Amino acid sequence: MHCRASFTIGLLLVAACLAAQSRPADAGGKRPNILIMMSDDMGYSDLGCYGGEIRTPNLDRLARNGLRFTQFYNTARCCPTRAALLSGLYPHQAGVGHMMADRGYEGYRGELNRSCVTIAEALKPAGYGTYAIGKWHVTKATKPEGPKDNWPLQRGFDRYYGTITGGGSFWDPSGLTRDNTMISPLADPEYRPKRFYYTDALSDNAVRFLKDHRRDRADQPFFMYVAYTAAHWPMHAPEEYVAKYRGKYDEGYEPVRRARVERMKKLGLLDSHWEVPAGAGDWGKVENKAWEARGMEVYAAMIDRMDQGIGRIVEALRSSGQLDNTLLLFLQDNGGCAEVQGRSLRGIAGEYSTRPEKPPFPPMPAEALQPDMIPKQTRDGYPFITGPGVMPGPDGTFIAYGQGWANVSNTPFREYKHWVHEGGISTPLIAHWPAGIRRKNELERQPGHLVDLMATCLEVSGTAYPKTYQGNAIRPLEGRSLAPAFAGRTIQRDAIYWEHEGNRAVRVGNWKLVAKENRPWELYDLERDRTEQHDLAAQQPERAKDLAAKWDAWAARAYVLPLGAWKAPLRN
Repeated sequence: MHCRASFTIGLLLVAACLAAQSRPADAGGKRPNILIMMSDDMGYSDLGCYGGEIRTPNLDRLARNGLRFTQFYNTARCCPTRAALLSGLYPHQAGVGHMMADRGYEGYRGELNRSCVTIAEALKPAGYGTYAIGKWHVTKATKPEGPKDNWPLQRGFDRYYGTITGGGSFWDPSGLTRDNTMISPLADPEYRPKRFYYTDALSDNAVRFLKDHRRDRADQPFFMYVAYTAAHWPMHAPEEYVAKYRGKYDEGYEPVRRARVERMKKLGLLDSHWEVPAGAGDWGKVENKAWEARGMEVYAAMIDRMDQGIGRIVEALRSSGQLDNTLLLFLQDNGGCAEVQGRSLRGIAGEYSTRPEKPPFPPMPAEALQPDMIPKQTRDGYPFITGPGVMPGPDGTFIAYGQGWANVSNTPFREYKHWVHEGGISTPLIAHWPAGIRRKNELERQPGHLVDLMATCLEVSGTAYPKTYQGNAIRPLEGRSLAPAFAGRTIQRDAIYWEHEGNRAVRVGNWKLVAKENRPWELYDLERDRTEQHDLAAQQPERAKDLAAKWDAWAARAYVLPLGAWKAPLRN
Protein backbone atom coordinates (compact mmCIF):
# COMPACT_ATOMS: atom_id res chain seq x y z
CA MET A 1 0.00 0.00 0.00
CA HIS A 2 2.79 2.40 0.89
CA CYS A 3 4.54 1.85 -2.46
CA ARG A 4 1.28 2.22 -4.39
CA ALA A 5 0.43 5.45 -2.56
CA SER A 6 3.93 6.83 -3.16
CA PHE A 7 3.67 5.91 -6.83
CA THR A 8 0.28 7.67 -7.11
CA ILE A 9 1.60 10.78 -5.37
CA GLY A 10 4.59 10.76 -7.68
CA LEU A 11 2.33 10.63 -10.73
CA LEU A 12 0.30 13.52 -9.40
CA LEU A 13 3.44 15.58 -8.81
CA VAL A 14 4.69 14.86 -12.33
CA ALA A 15 1.30 15.81 -13.77
CA ALA A 16 1.27 19.02 -11.78
CA CYS A 17 4.75 19.93 -13.01
CA LEU A 18 3.81 19.23 -16.60
CA ALA A 19 0.64 21.29 -16.25
CA ALA A 20 2.64 24.18 -14.81
CA GLN A 21 5.07 23.99 -17.73
CA SER A 22 2.24 23.93 -20.27
CA ARG A 23 0.98 27.41 -19.48
CA PRO A 24 2.71 30.75 -19.10
CA ALA A 25 3.95 31.63 -15.65
CA ASP A 26 1.98 34.26 -13.80
CA ALA A 27 2.38 36.64 -10.90
CA GLY A 28 0.67 34.70 -8.15
CA GLY A 29 -2.36 33.96 -10.30
CA LYS A 30 -2.92 37.63 -11.06
CA ARG A 31 -4.14 38.32 -14.59
CA PRO A 32 -1.54 40.14 -16.67
CA ASN A 33 -1.81 43.56 -18.15
CA ILE A 34 -1.53 43.46 -21.95
CA LEU A 35 0.19 46.12 -24.06
CA ILE A 36 0.35 45.80 -27.86
CA MET A 37 2.48 48.37 -29.66
CA MET A 38 2.77 48.63 -33.42
CA SER A 39 4.77 50.80 -35.80
CA ASP A 40 3.83 51.78 -39.35
CA ASP A 41 5.53 51.11 -42.71
CA MET A 42 8.75 49.69 -41.28
CA GLY A 43 10.90 46.89 -42.63
CA TYR A 44 12.01 43.62 -41.04
CA SER A 45 15.59 44.72 -40.35
CA ASP A 46 15.15 48.32 -39.16
CA LEU A 47 15.34 47.62 -35.42
CA GLY A 48 18.73 47.09 -33.84
CA CYS A 49 17.70 43.73 -32.41
CA TYR A 50 16.76 42.58 -35.93
CA GLY A 51 19.98 43.72 -37.57
CA GLY A 52 19.48 47.44 -38.16
CA GLU A 53 21.86 50.33 -37.49
CA ILE A 54 19.06 52.62 -36.21
CA ARG A 55 19.31 53.24 -32.48
CA THR A 56 16.50 51.37 -30.74
CA PRO A 57 17.93 50.66 -27.26
CA ASN A 58 14.57 50.34 -25.55
CA LEU A 59 13.15 47.78 -27.96
CA ASP A 60 16.52 46.01 -27.99
CA ARG A 61 16.38 45.76 -24.19
CA LEU A 62 12.89 44.29 -24.32
CA ALA A 63 14.17 41.74 -26.86
CA ARG A 64 17.14 40.78 -24.67
CA ASN A 65 14.79 40.15 -21.76
CA GLY A 66 12.12 38.48 -23.83
CA LEU A 67 11.46 36.54 -26.99
CA ARG A 68 11.96 37.49 -30.65
CA PHE A 69 9.84 35.78 -33.28
CA THR A 70 11.72 35.38 -36.56
CA GLN A 71 8.78 34.38 -38.78
CA PHE A 72 5.89 36.53 -37.71
CA TYR A 73 3.55 38.01 -40.32
CA ASN A 74 1.16 40.87 -40.99
CA THR A 75 -1.21 41.44 -43.92
CA ALA A 76 0.97 43.75 -46.13
CA ARG A 77 -1.17 46.85 -45.57
CA CYS A 78 -2.09 49.16 -42.70
CA CYS A 79 -5.90 48.94 -42.53
CA PRO A 80 -6.26 45.16 -43.06
CA THR A 81 -3.53 44.61 -40.48
CA ARG A 82 -5.40 46.70 -37.92
CA ALA A 83 -8.66 44.88 -38.59
CA ALA A 84 -6.99 41.46 -38.25
CA LEU A 85 -5.04 42.42 -35.13
CA LEU A 86 -8.08 43.82 -33.35
CA SER A 87 -10.44 40.99 -34.30
CA GLY A 88 -8.39 37.78 -34.51
CA LEU A 89 -9.96 37.21 -37.94
CA TYR A 90 -8.56 37.57 -41.42
CA PRO A 91 -9.24 41.13 -42.56
CA HIS A 92 -11.91 40.26 -45.14
CA GLN A 93 -13.89 38.45 -42.42
CA ALA A 94 -13.79 41.66 -40.38
CA GLY A 95 -14.93 43.73 -43.39
CA VAL A 96 -11.60 45.40 -44.23
CA GLY A 97 -10.12 43.40 -47.10
CA HIS A 98 -8.61 46.52 -48.60
CA MET A 99 -8.90 50.22 -47.71
CA MET A 100 -11.59 52.43 -46.17
CA ALA A 101 -14.06 52.23 -49.03
CA ASP A 102 -17.22 50.19 -49.55
CA ARG A 103 -16.86 48.09 -52.69
CA GLY A 104 -20.21 46.33 -52.27
CA TYR A 105 -18.88 42.97 -51.07
CA GLU A 106 -18.90 41.53 -47.56
CA GLY A 107 -15.12 41.41 -47.33
CA TYR A 108 -14.60 44.90 -48.75
CA ARG A 109 -16.94 47.21 -46.81
CA GLY A 110 -14.20 49.50 -45.49
CA GLU A 111 -15.64 49.21 -41.97
CA LEU A 112 -14.85 46.95 -39.04
CA ASN A 113 -18.05 44.93 -39.07
CA ARG A 114 -20.31 43.63 -36.30
CA SER A 115 -19.56 39.98 -37.05
CA CYS A 116 -16.34 40.43 -35.11
CA VAL A 117 -15.33 41.72 -31.70
CA THR A 118 -12.22 43.71 -30.89
CA ILE A 119 -9.76 42.59 -28.23
CA ALA A 120 -11.12 45.43 -26.11
CA GLU A 121 -14.70 44.20 -26.53
CA ALA A 122 -13.60 40.73 -25.46
CA LEU A 123 -11.55 41.84 -22.44
CA LYS A 124 -13.67 44.69 -21.10
CA PRO A 125 -16.47 42.42 -19.75
CA ALA A 126 -13.74 40.42 -17.99
CA GLY A 127 -12.81 43.50 -15.96
CA TYR A 128 -9.98 44.96 -18.03
CA GLY A 129 -9.50 48.69 -18.41
CA THR A 130 -9.14 49.30 -22.15
CA TYR A 131 -7.17 52.07 -23.84
CA ALA A 132 -6.32 52.88 -27.46
CA ILE A 133 -3.59 55.24 -28.62
CA GLY A 134 -2.69 56.22 -32.18
CA LYS A 135 -3.79 55.28 -35.67
CA TRP A 136 -7.28 53.73 -35.82
CA HIS A 137 -7.94 53.45 -39.59
CA VAL A 138 -10.69 50.80 -39.58
CA THR A 139 -13.64 53.01 -40.48
CA LYS A 140 -14.59 55.21 -43.39
CA ALA A 141 -16.55 57.50 -41.03
CA THR A 142 -13.86 60.12 -40.40
CA LYS A 143 -15.83 63.37 -40.23
CA PRO A 144 -15.92 65.17 -36.87
CA GLU A 145 -19.72 65.27 -36.79
CA GLY A 146 -20.43 62.05 -38.70
CA PRO A 147 -21.31 58.57 -37.42
CA LYS A 148 -18.98 57.22 -34.73
CA ASP A 149 -20.23 53.69 -34.26
CA ASN A 150 -16.86 52.29 -35.35
CA TRP A 151 -14.69 54.71 -33.41
CA PRO A 152 -12.65 53.25 -30.53
CA LEU A 153 -15.04 54.10 -27.69
CA GLN A 154 -17.84 52.35 -29.54
CA ARG A 155 -15.63 49.28 -30.10
CA GLY A 156 -14.80 48.50 -26.50
CA PHE A 157 -12.19 51.07 -25.47
CA ASP A 158 -12.63 53.21 -22.37
CA ARG A 159 -10.37 56.02 -23.60
CA TYR A 160 -8.74 57.01 -26.86
CA TYR A 161 -6.18 59.49 -28.15
CA GLY A 162 -4.98 59.35 -31.75
CA THR A 163 -5.99 59.76 -35.37
CA ILE A 164 -9.17 58.16 -36.68
CA THR A 165 -7.74 58.48 -40.22
CA GLY A 166 -4.40 57.21 -41.47
CA GLY A 167 -2.53 60.10 -39.87
CA GLY A 168 -0.69 62.46 -42.23
CA SER A 169 1.57 65.26 -41.02
CA PHE A 170 3.43 64.55 -37.79
CA TRP A 171 3.36 68.28 -37.02
CA ASP A 172 -0.40 68.75 -37.59
CA PRO A 173 -2.18 65.42 -38.16
CA SER A 174 -5.69 65.23 -39.56
CA GLY A 175 -8.34 63.33 -37.66
CA LEU A 176 -6.70 63.92 -34.28
CA THR A 177 -9.23 62.76 -31.69
CA ARG A 178 -9.56 62.52 -27.95
CA ASP A 179 -12.22 59.99 -26.97
CA ASN A 180 -15.11 60.91 -29.32
CA THR A 181 -14.13 64.49 -30.16
CA MET A 182 -11.81 65.61 -32.93
CA ILE A 183 -9.38 68.27 -31.75
CA SER A 184 -6.66 70.55 -33.01
CA PRO A 185 -3.21 69.81 -31.57
CA LEU A 186 -2.84 73.54 -30.92
CA ALA A 187 -6.09 73.84 -28.98
CA ASP A 188 -6.12 70.69 -26.86
CA PRO A 189 -6.73 71.74 -23.24
CA GLU A 190 -5.42 68.40 -21.93
CA TYR A 191 -2.09 68.21 -23.78
CA ARG A 192 -0.04 71.35 -24.46
CA PRO A 193 3.62 70.54 -25.12
CA LYS A 194 6.10 73.26 -26.08
CA ARG A 195 6.33 71.65 -29.51
CA PHE A 196 3.73 69.22 -30.84
CA TYR A 197 5.14 66.14 -32.59
CA TYR A 198 2.68 63.32 -33.13
CA THR A 199 4.98 60.46 -32.12
CA ASP A 200 5.74 62.22 -28.83
CA ALA A 201 2.05 62.96 -28.32
CA LEU A 202 1.18 59.27 -28.61
CA SER A 203 3.87 58.22 -26.14
CA ASP A 204 2.98 60.99 -23.69
CA ASN A 205 -0.74 60.21 -23.73
CA ALA A 206 -0.06 56.49 -23.34
CA VAL A 207 1.98 57.27 -20.21
CA ARG A 208 -0.84 59.48 -18.95
CA PHE A 209 -3.46 56.76 -19.47
CA LEU A 210 -1.26 54.27 -17.59
CA LYS A 211 -0.84 56.63 -14.66
CA ASP A 212 -4.56 57.39 -14.56
CA HIS A 213 -5.39 53.70 -14.64
CA ARG A 214 -2.99 53.06 -11.76
CA ARG A 215 -4.58 55.91 -9.80
CA ASP A 216 -8.23 55.06 -10.46
CA ARG A 217 -8.36 51.33 -11.18
CA ALA A 218 -5.28 49.80 -9.56
CA ASP A 219 -7.17 46.61 -8.71
CA GLN A 220 -7.95 45.93 -12.39
CA PRO A 221 -5.65 44.80 -15.20
CA PHE A 222 -5.49 46.84 -18.40
CA PHE A 223 -5.32 46.26 -22.13
CA MET A 224 -3.62 49.02 -24.12
CA TYR A 225 -3.18 49.22 -27.89
CA VAL A 226 -0.60 51.77 -29.08
CA ALA A 227 -0.46 52.22 -32.87
CA TYR A 228 2.31 54.62 -33.87
CA THR A 229 2.35 56.21 -37.32
CA ALA A 230 6.16 56.22 -37.35
CA ALA A 231 7.74 55.66 -39.79
CA HIS A 232 5.00 56.10 -42.42
CA TRP A 233 5.49 58.93 -44.91
CA PRO A 234 5.83 61.88 -44.76
CA MET A 235 9.38 61.87 -43.43
CA HIS A 236 8.97 64.26 -40.48
CA ALA A 237 11.19 64.54 -37.43
CA PRO A 238 12.67 67.19 -35.13
CA GLU A 239 15.99 68.44 -36.45
CA GLU A 240 17.97 67.50 -33.34
CA TYR A 241 16.99 63.88 -33.90
CA VAL A 242 17.84 63.97 -37.58
CA ALA A 243 21.27 65.34 -36.63
CA LYS A 244 22.11 62.05 -34.89
CA TYR A 245 22.07 60.33 -38.30
CA ARG A 246 23.65 63.06 -40.41
CA GLY A 247 26.12 61.49 -42.83
CA LYS A 248 25.28 57.93 -41.85
CA TYR A 249 23.72 57.11 -45.21
CA ASP A 250 25.93 59.16 -47.51
CA GLU A 251 27.49 56.06 -49.09
CA GLY A 252 24.13 54.82 -50.33
CA TYR A 253 21.96 51.75 -50.13
CA GLU A 254 24.33 48.82 -50.58
CA PRO A 255 26.83 49.41 -47.74
CA VAL A 256 23.96 49.74 -45.27
CA ARG A 257 22.29 46.64 -46.67
CA ARG A 258 25.48 44.56 -46.54
CA ALA A 259 26.10 45.57 -42.94
CA ARG A 260 22.57 44.53 -42.04
CA VAL A 261 23.03 41.15 -43.70
CA GLU A 262 26.15 40.48 -41.66
CA ARG A 263 24.53 41.52 -38.39
CA MET A 264 21.46 39.39 -39.15
CA LYS A 265 23.69 36.36 -39.70
CA LYS A 266 25.43 36.93 -36.37
CA LEU A 267 22.06 37.33 -34.63
CA GLY A 268 20.79 34.06 -36.12
CA LEU A 269 18.08 35.80 -38.14
CA LEU A 270 19.50 35.01 -41.57
CA ASP A 271 20.65 31.53 -42.56
CA SER A 272 23.99 31.68 -44.36
CA HIS A 273 22.60 29.29 -46.99
CA TRP A 274 19.85 31.70 -48.04
CA GLU A 275 20.66 33.58 -51.20
CA VAL A 276 20.31 37.32 -50.63
CA PRO A 277 18.72 38.95 -53.70
CA ALA A 278 20.28 41.92 -55.43
CA GLY A 279 19.39 45.30 -53.99
CA ALA A 280 17.06 47.85 -55.55
CA GLY A 281 18.44 51.13 -56.81
CA ASP A 282 21.83 52.12 -58.18
CA TRP A 283 23.44 54.74 -55.94
CA GLY A 284 25.78 55.72 -58.73
CA LYS A 285 22.82 56.88 -60.80
CA VAL A 286 21.18 58.91 -58.01
CA GLU A 287 21.36 62.53 -59.11
CA ASN A 288 20.71 64.25 -55.78
CA LYS A 289 22.52 62.10 -53.26
CA ALA A 290 22.21 64.57 -50.39
CA TRP A 291 18.42 64.64 -50.78
CA GLU A 292 18.23 60.85 -51.06
CA ALA A 293 20.40 60.31 -47.99
CA ARG A 294 18.38 62.88 -46.04
CA GLY A 295 15.22 60.82 -46.53
CA MET A 296 16.80 57.87 -44.72
CA GLU A 297 18.26 60.13 -42.04
CA VAL A 298 14.78 61.42 -41.22
CA TYR A 299 13.31 57.92 -41.39
CA ALA A 300 15.90 56.71 -38.87
CA ALA A 301 15.17 59.68 -36.63
CA MET A 302 11.45 58.86 -36.68
CA ILE A 303 12.14 55.33 -35.47
CA ASP A 304 14.63 56.57 -32.88
CA ARG A 305 12.04 59.00 -31.53
CA MET A 306 9.41 56.26 -31.34
CA ASP A 307 11.83 54.00 -29.46
CA GLN A 308 12.50 56.72 -26.91
CA GLY A 309 8.76 57.12 -26.38
CA ILE A 310 8.44 53.37 -25.89
CA GLY A 311 11.16 53.71 -23.29
CA ARG A 312 9.01 56.22 -21.40
CA ILE A 313 6.03 53.87 -21.53
CA VAL A 314 8.13 50.98 -20.23
CA GLU A 315 9.54 53.18 -17.47
CA ALA A 316 6.00 54.15 -16.40
CA LEU A 317 5.23 50.46 -16.02
CA ARG A 318 8.48 49.75 -14.19
CA SER A 319 8.15 52.65 -11.76
CA SER A 320 4.61 51.57 -10.84
CA GLY A 321 5.62 47.95 -10.33
CA GLN A 322 3.57 46.68 -13.27
CA LEU A 323 6.23 45.76 -15.81
CA ASP A 324 6.84 42.19 -14.63
CA ASN A 325 3.21 41.21 -15.07
CA THR A 326 2.59 43.03 -18.34
CA LEU A 327 2.60 41.05 -21.57
CA LEU A 328 4.17 43.54 -23.97
CA LEU A 329 4.12 42.81 -27.70
CA PHE A 330 5.75 44.96 -30.40
CA LEU A 331 5.26 44.45 -34.14
CA GLN A 332 4.88 46.31 -37.47
CA ASP A 333 1.85 46.65 -39.72
CA ASN A 334 3.49 45.86 -43.07
CA GLY A 335 6.87 45.82 -44.75
CA GLY A 336 8.89 48.83 -45.79
CA CYS A 337 7.05 51.14 -48.19
CA ALA A 338 8.32 51.80 -51.72
CA GLU A 339 5.59 54.35 -52.47
CA VAL A 340 6.75 57.62 -54.01
CA GLN A 341 4.52 60.25 -52.38
CA GLY A 342 6.08 63.68 -52.68
CA ARG A 343 9.13 62.55 -54.63
CA SER A 344 8.07 64.09 -57.96
CA LEU A 345 8.46 67.69 -59.10
CA ARG A 346 4.74 68.36 -58.85
CA GLY A 347 3.74 69.70 -55.45
CA ILE A 348 0.99 67.90 -53.56
CA ALA A 349 -0.93 71.15 -52.92
CA GLY A 350 -0.67 72.38 -56.49
CA GLU A 351 2.46 73.52 -58.28
CA TYR A 352 4.62 74.24 -55.26
CA SER A 353 8.05 72.64 -55.24
CA THR A 354 9.65 75.66 -53.54
CA ARG A 355 8.47 77.72 -50.60
CA PRO A 356 7.08 81.08 -51.81
CA GLU A 357 8.27 84.31 -50.22
CA LYS A 358 4.82 85.08 -48.87
CA PRO A 359 2.12 82.69 -47.68
CA PRO A 360 -0.54 82.27 -50.40
CA PHE A 361 -3.17 80.90 -47.98
CA PRO A 362 -4.84 82.52 -45.00
CA PRO A 363 -3.48 81.31 -41.64
CA MET A 364 -5.43 78.61 -39.84
CA PRO A 365 -6.78 79.42 -36.36
CA ALA A 366 -5.40 77.34 -33.52
CA GLU A 367 -8.75 75.65 -32.97
CA ALA A 368 -9.26 74.76 -36.67
CA LEU A 369 -9.05 71.08 -37.56
CA GLN A 370 -6.53 70.02 -40.19
CA PRO A 371 -8.94 68.65 -42.83
CA ASP A 372 -6.60 66.64 -45.05
CA MET A 373 -4.36 63.64 -44.45
CA ILE A 374 -2.09 65.17 -47.11
CA PRO A 375 -2.37 68.83 -46.04
CA LYS A 376 -2.61 71.70 -48.50
CA GLN A 377 -1.07 74.22 -46.13
CA THR A 378 0.71 74.78 -42.86
CA ARG A 379 -0.90 76.66 -40.01
CA ASP A 380 0.86 79.87 -41.04
CA GLY A 381 -0.46 79.69 -44.61
CA TYR A 382 2.45 78.24 -46.56
CA PRO A 383 1.91 75.39 -49.04
CA PHE A 384 3.35 71.93 -48.52
CA ILE A 385 6.26 71.49 -50.89
CA THR A 386 7.65 68.34 -52.48
CA GLY A 387 10.09 67.04 -55.01
CA PRO A 388 13.83 66.40 -55.38
CA GLY A 389 15.89 68.89 -53.43
CA VAL A 390 13.18 69.64 -50.86
CA MET A 391 14.83 68.31 -47.72
CA PRO A 392 12.30 66.27 -45.69
CA GLY A 393 11.79 66.67 -41.98
CA PRO A 394 10.27 70.11 -41.29
CA ASP A 395 6.61 71.08 -41.24
CA GLY A 396 5.51 72.02 -44.76
CA THR A 397 7.32 69.14 -46.50
CA PHE A 398 5.67 65.89 -47.53
CA ILE A 399 8.07 63.29 -48.93
CA ALA A 400 8.50 59.49 -48.79
CA TYR A 401 11.93 57.86 -48.56
CA GLY A 402 11.54 55.79 -51.73
CA GLN A 403 12.15 52.30 -53.07
CA GLY A 404 15.91 52.14 -52.57
CA TRP A 405 15.70 52.67 -48.83
CA ALA A 406 12.56 50.53 -48.53
CA ASN A 407 14.58 47.69 -50.01
CA VAL A 408 17.21 48.29 -47.31
CA SER A 409 14.48 48.27 -44.64
CA ASN A 410 13.23 44.90 -45.90
CA THR A 411 16.67 43.27 -45.96
CA PRO A 412 17.03 40.43 -46.97
CA PHE A 413 13.57 39.88 -48.47
CA ARG A 414 11.80 40.54 -51.76
CA GLU A 415 9.13 43.16 -52.40
CA TYR A 416 7.43 45.71 -50.18
CA LYS A 417 4.19 46.85 -48.58
CA HIS A 418 1.26 45.79 -50.84
CA TRP A 419 2.82 42.43 -51.86
CA VAL A 420 2.67 39.15 -49.94
CA HIS A 421 6.18 38.00 -50.70
CA GLU A 422 8.26 38.04 -47.52
CA GLY A 423 9.30 41.69 -47.80
CA GLY A 424 5.69 42.83 -47.67
CA ILE A 425 4.46 40.70 -44.78
CA SER A 426 7.41 39.91 -42.48
CA THR A 427 7.50 41.73 -39.16
CA PRO A 428 9.53 41.54 -36.00
CA LEU A 429 7.55 40.44 -32.98
CA ILE A 430 9.06 41.12 -29.58
CA ALA A 431 7.29 39.44 -26.65
CA HIS A 432 8.26 40.61 -23.15
CA TRP A 433 6.61 39.36 -19.96
CA PRO A 434 8.98 38.59 -17.08
CA ALA A 435 6.31 36.87 -14.99
CA GLY A 436 5.00 34.78 -17.88
CA ILE A 437 7.80 34.11 -20.37
CA ARG A 438 10.75 32.20 -18.92
CA ARG A 439 12.69 32.27 -22.17
CA LYS A 440 15.09 35.22 -22.31
CA ASN A 441 16.96 36.60 -25.31
CA GLU A 442 15.87 33.69 -27.48
CA LEU A 443 14.65 33.41 -31.05
CA GLU A 444 11.29 31.74 -31.72
CA ARG A 445 11.29 30.30 -35.24
CA GLN A 446 7.70 29.07 -35.44
CA PRO A 447 5.58 31.05 -37.89
CA GLY A 448 2.81 33.21 -36.51
CA HIS A 449 0.37 35.86 -37.74
CA LEU A 450 -1.20 38.87 -36.13
CA VAL A 451 -4.57 37.08 -36.13
CA ASP A 452 -2.93 35.17 -33.25
CA LEU A 453 -2.87 38.18 -30.94
CA MET A 454 -6.55 37.97 -29.98
CA ALA A 455 -6.20 34.29 -29.10
CA THR A 456 -3.07 35.06 -27.09
CA CYS A 457 -4.78 37.82 -25.13
CA LEU A 458 -7.72 35.58 -24.38
CA GLU A 459 -5.56 32.71 -23.14
CA VAL A 460 -3.25 34.68 -20.87
CA SER A 461 -6.19 36.61 -19.39
CA GLY A 462 -8.37 33.52 -18.95
CA THR A 463 -11.14 35.08 -21.04
CA ALA A 464 -13.55 33.24 -23.33
CA TYR A 465 -14.11 34.29 -26.92
CA PRO A 466 -17.79 35.25 -27.36
CA LYS A 467 -20.09 33.45 -29.80
CA THR A 468 -22.42 36.46 -29.79
CA TYR A 469 -21.92 40.10 -28.85
CA GLN A 470 -24.62 42.76 -28.50
CA GLY A 471 -27.06 40.54 -30.35
CA ASN A 472 -24.75 39.74 -33.27
CA ALA A 473 -23.34 36.33 -34.12
CA ILE A 474 -19.53 36.47 -34.00
CA ARG A 475 -17.40 34.60 -36.54
CA PRO A 476 -15.18 31.85 -35.13
CA LEU A 477 -11.66 32.88 -34.15
CA GLU A 478 -8.98 32.27 -36.81
CA GLY A 479 -5.80 32.82 -34.80
CA ARG A 480 -3.87 30.50 -32.51
CA SER A 481 -2.49 31.50 -29.13
CA LEU A 482 1.22 32.21 -28.99
CA ALA A 483 1.33 31.16 -25.34
CA PRO A 484 2.70 27.67 -26.15
CA ALA A 485 5.71 29.33 -27.82
CA PHE A 486 6.29 31.37 -24.68
CA ALA A 487 6.94 28.05 -22.94
CA GLY A 488 8.94 26.51 -25.78
CA ARG A 489 6.12 24.34 -27.09
CA THR A 490 4.51 23.97 -30.51
CA ILE A 491 1.75 26.22 -31.81
CA GLN A 492 -0.80 23.92 -33.41
CA ARG A 493 -2.02 25.33 -36.72
CA ASP A 494 -3.02 24.16 -40.16
CA ALA A 495 -2.08 27.08 -42.39
CA ILE A 496 -1.67 30.85 -42.66
CA TYR A 497 -3.31 32.77 -45.53
CA TRP A 498 -3.01 36.12 -47.29
CA GLU A 499 -4.76 38.17 -49.95
CA HIS A 500 -4.19 41.83 -50.66
CA GLU A 501 -4.88 43.64 -53.94
CA GLY A 502 -4.97 40.30 -55.75
CA ASN A 503 -1.60 39.28 -54.31
CA ARG A 504 -2.13 35.98 -52.52
CA ALA A 505 -0.31 33.35 -50.49
CA VAL A 506 -0.69 30.34 -48.23
CA ARG A 507 1.88 28.86 -45.87
CA VAL A 508 1.73 25.29 -44.52
CA GLY A 509 4.73 24.27 -42.46
CA ASN A 510 7.80 25.48 -44.31
CA TRP A 511 6.06 25.57 -47.70
CA LYS A 512 4.71 28.80 -49.10
CA LEU A 513 2.68 29.27 -52.27
CA VAL A 514 2.62 32.91 -53.38
CA ALA A 515 1.62 34.96 -56.41
CA LYS A 516 1.31 38.56 -57.50
CA GLU A 517 -2.00 39.78 -58.92
CA ASN A 518 -2.88 38.01 -62.18
CA ARG A 519 0.40 36.08 -62.10
CA PRO A 520 0.98 32.31 -61.73
CA TRP A 521 1.69 30.68 -58.40
CA GLU A 522 5.26 30.39 -57.11
CA LEU A 523 6.34 27.74 -54.59
CA TYR A 524 9.11 28.11 -52.02
CA ASP A 525 10.64 25.97 -49.27
CA LEU A 526 11.14 28.70 -46.69
CA GLU A 527 13.38 26.60 -44.48
CA ARG A 528 15.97 26.46 -47.27
CA ASP A 529 15.00 29.60 -49.17
CA ARG A 530 13.15 32.20 -47.14
CA THR A 531 14.37 34.92 -49.47
CA GLU A 532 12.21 33.32 -52.20
CA GLN A 533 14.89 32.99 -54.86
CA HIS A 534 14.15 29.49 -56.17
CA ASP A 535 10.61 28.83 -57.41
CA LEU A 536 9.83 25.10 -57.13
CA ALA A 537 6.32 25.19 -58.63
CA ALA A 538 7.42 23.47 -61.86
CA GLN A 539 9.40 20.84 -59.97
CA GLN A 540 6.62 20.03 -57.48
CA PRO A 541 3.35 20.62 -59.33
CA GLU A 542 1.28 18.36 -57.06
CA ARG A 543 2.34 20.22 -53.94
CA ALA A 544 1.59 23.52 -55.64
CA LYS A 545 -1.80 22.21 -56.74
CA ASP A 546 -2.68 21.04 -53.22
CA LEU A 547 -1.70 24.37 -51.65
CA ALA A 548 -3.63 26.28 -54.31
CA ALA A 549 -6.71 24.21 -53.49
CA LYS A 550 -6.31 25.09 -49.79
CA TRP A 551 -6.06 28.77 -50.68
CA ASP A 552 -9.16 28.56 -52.91
CA ALA A 553 -11.17 26.95 -50.10
CA TRP A 554 -10.04 29.59 -47.61
CA ALA A 555 -10.78 32.45 -50.01
CA ALA A 556 -14.30 31.13 -50.55
CA ARG A 557 -15.10 30.95 -46.83
CA ALA A 558 -13.20 34.08 -45.73
CA TYR A 559 -15.06 36.58 -48.00
CA VAL A 560 -12.01 37.15 -50.19
CA LEU A 561 -13.89 36.42 -53.41
CA PRO A 562 -14.49 37.66 -55.98
CA LEU A 563 -10.80 38.17 -56.49
CA GLY A 564 -10.35 41.75 -57.60
CA ALA A 565 -13.30 43.06 -55.57
CA TRP A 566 -10.95 45.66 -54.11
CA LYS A 567 -11.26 47.49 -57.46
CA ALA A 568 -15.06 47.26 -57.72
CA PRO A 569 -17.07 50.51 -58.04
CA LEU A 570 -17.51 52.45 -54.83
CA ARG A 571 -20.78 52.29 -52.89
CA ASN A 572 -22.11 55.23 -50.93
